Amino acid sequence: MPIRRLPTELVNRIAAGEVVERPASAVKEIVENALDAGATRIEVQADGGGLTRILVADDGSGLAPDQLPLAVERHATSKLAPGVDGDYDLLRILTLGFRGEALPSIGSVARLAITSRAKGFADAHQIQVEAGAVGQVAPAAFPGPHGARVEVRDLFYATPARLKFMKSERSEALAITEELKRQAMAHEAVGFSLDLDGRRTLRLPAEAAGDEGRLARLAAIMGREFSENALLIDHEREGVRLSGYAGLPTYNRGNAAHQYLFVNGRPVRDRLLQGALRAAYADFLARDRHPLAALYIDLDPTQVDVNVHPAKAEVRFRDPGGVRGLIVGGLRHALAAAGHRASTTVSMAALGGFRPEAPAQPPGGFSAWRQGGWTPSPLAAAVQAIPGLSEISARAEPQWEPSGEPASYPTVGEAGAAPAPVFDPIDYPLGAARAQVHETYIVAQTRDGVVIVDQHAAHERLVYERMKVEMAHGGVARQALLLPEVVELDPAEAERIAARTEELAEMGLVVEAFGPGAVLVREVPALLGQTDVQGLVRDIADDLAENGQALALKERMEEVCGTMACHGSVRAGRRLNAPEMNALLRQMEATPHSGQCNHGRPTYVELKLADIERLFGRR
Repeated sequence: MPIRRLPTELVNRIAAGEVVERPASAVKEIVENALDAGATRIEVQADGGGLTRILVADDGSGLAPDQLPLAVERHATSKLAPGVDGDYDLLRILTLGFRGEALPSIGSVARLAITSRAKGFADAHQIQVEAGAVGQVAPAAFPGPHGARVEVRDLFYATPARLKFMKSERSEALAITEELKRQAMAHEAVGFSLDLDGRRTLRLPAEAAGDEGRLARLAAIMGREFSENALLIDHEREGVRLSGYAGLPTYNRGNAAHQYLFVNGRPVRDRLLQGALRAAYADFLARDRHPLAALYIDLDPTQVDVNVHPAKAEVRFRDPGGVRGLIVGGLRHALAAAGHRASTTVSMAALGGFRPEAPAQPPGGFSAWRQGGWTPSPLAAAVQAIPGLSEISARAEPQWEPSGEPASYPTVGEAGAAPAPVFDPIDYPLGAARAQVHETYIVAQTRDGVVIVDQHAAHERLVYERMKVEMAHGGVARQALLLPEVVELDPAEAERIAARTEELAEMGLVVEAFGPGAVLVREVPALLGQTDVQGLVRDIADDLAENGQALALKERMEEVCGTMACHGSVRAGRRLNAPEMNALLRQMEATPHSGQCNHGRPTYVELKLADIERLFGRR
C-alpha cells in the first residue's frame, strides 16, 4: 500500500482533535489566552452546550491588526521567545498557553471570529476563519477600550463524525461550567461570568489576591460550608510551596469530584497529587469517602514539565517524591493542628433531625380551635403530680478539683461557712460531663452550648492514636516466615518493589529481589498475624504503579490497628462515672484528630445554645 501525504486541511483537523476534544476544551483554551493577556474580567456565553455558539470576551491587552493573522496560524505564539543562544526553552513556561495550536485548531473545525482592540489603538479589527479558510483583517466595532472577543459558531461542523460522539447539550454545558469554575479557583483576582442559553449561570466578582480572597472565591464555588470547615494549608520545602484549603475529615463526600489541584496557576489532573491527597487522609476516612480540597503548588517552572499532553491537563515533576511528601506532610500538619475540631455540618444535621416536620397535637393541651385555652389532660395532670417536678432543681453531679478529687463545699444552712472555690470544667472546649444517656452517649455542658459524645467512637480514636505513636517510636515488630515465600510478578512490578525494599522494611515487610520477575518475602509485620502474603505483595505492586507509594501495606496495618483499637476501647453500654467521663473529654481535647473516628465519622456533636433556643422559638 503506497504512502500518501495528507492535505494540510486534513492534518489540521486531525491535530485539532487532540486540543479541542469538546466545547469545554475550546472554552479552556480561549480563557487561558485571556488570562495570559492580563484580563481582569472574563465573560463567557455558550448556546446549545457550546456546539452552537461560544463567546469569550475579556479586557486584556488585546491584539494589534497585524497580529490577528498570526493568531490563527498554527504554531505561532507570543508566549515563547528564544534565549540568548537562539534556542527555545520548553522547560521555562511562564504562561498558561504556549503551543500556538488552540485558535488554529478551533478555526479548522468551526466558524471562528476574533475581534480585538489593542491597548493604545483607536480602532478595532476582526479576522474570520471558516473550516481552516482564513479571511482578511477588517475594521470592526468593539465595546470596550481594549481587549478581545472570540466567537466560535457551529463547533465541529467541519468534522461531522466528531459530532456523533458529543454528549447531550446539558452534559456539555455542565462541562463548560466545571471548566470555568476551575479557572476561577486558580485566579481569584479575576472576575468571571457565564451565561448558558441566555440564562445567568455564574457570577464571580474579582476578589483580593491572597488567602482571604482565595477562600471567598472557593466559598462562592464550593459552598459556604466549605469555607466554614476548611483548614488553611501553607507550607514550603526546597523552593516548592503548597497552599490552599483542605476540608476537615468529617466534612467528606462519596467521590473525588471536589478535589481541585493547581500547579503554577494551571488546573491539572494528576494521579500523583490525587494519591498524595488520599494518603494524607488515609488515617481518617474510610476507603469509600473522599475529602474536599483545593491545593495550589507553586515552584520553579524548570522543575515541572507542562508539555506532556496537548490539552496541558497533565504535568510531570522533576522531583515527584519531594512534591508528594510536601503534600502529605502539609496536610497532616494542618489536620493535627485542627485537634479535636469536627465539621459544622455535623451539628447542622443534628439540629435538622430535631426539627419536627409537623408538630403533633396531643389530646387536650393547647388548641387554637379552643381559642388558645389550655385544657388539662390526664397525662398533663399525671406529670404535674410527679414529686419534685415543680420544685427548684439543684445541681446533682459533684464538682471536681483539678487534681481529680471531689470538691468539698458547705451544705445549705451551715452557719459561718465560707464558700470554697469550685473548679468547673465547663470552660474546657468540650465542657463538663453532666450525664450519660443509654450507657453510650456522654452529655457535656459548655458555656454556650451542649456537647454529645459517642463514648465508644471517641475512645477508639484515642487508643488508635496512642498505638500509632507507640509504633512510630518503637518500630514495627517483624515476624520471620518459617519458609520464605516467593511471589511471582511482572518484571516491571518486581523492579518497583525491589526499589522500595528499605521503605517496606521500615514498615515490617522484608523483601528482596528473586530473579527478573519475582520477589522473596522473608519477614512480615507481626501485627498482621496470619496474612495473605501473595495478595499483599500484589496490592503493594499495584499501589506503587498507581500512586508511587505502598499504600496497601500501610492501610492494612492501620486497619489492624483500628480493629485492635475498637476492641480495646470503652464499649457502648458501659456505664461511666463522672470522673471517667470528664477524663475522656480531657483526653479528646489533648489528642489530635479526636473529632472523628477511624472511619471519618464524628465522635461528638456540639449544639450551640443559640441554635437550641431557636428550636424552641426563644429567638
